Amino acid sequence: MGITKTQIFNKKQNKLATIFKVLAHPARIAILQYISNQKACICNDIVAEIGLAQPTISQHLKELKSIDLIKGDISGKRICYCINLKKWKEIQTESNAFFDKTKFNCC
Repeated sequence: MGITKTQIFNKKQNKLATIFKVLAHPARIAILQYISNQKACICNDIVAEIGLAQPTISQHLKELKSIDLIKGDISGKRICYCINLKKWKEIQTESNAFFDKTKFNCC
């Protein structure tokens, strides 16, 4: 696999690409949909709902945490996950700005 030349792109382009890359997996979308409808939930709840193995869910949660889209609060041996609403709205704003920039329909 080739090396990407992220340094030739600006900070906003790289940030948006990272966000889209993290969101580009159906399991992560399903996890976000599930978490967004819960007050808080633990990994085992997500495993039961999504149907993937616990280590797989944990890896997807790690990716979502890498862009700060979810937060995890430790409660004993459990981590309760919830949506980081500030980041959620920030990503929504950045995505809307990206899609709203289209000026021409060439077809």
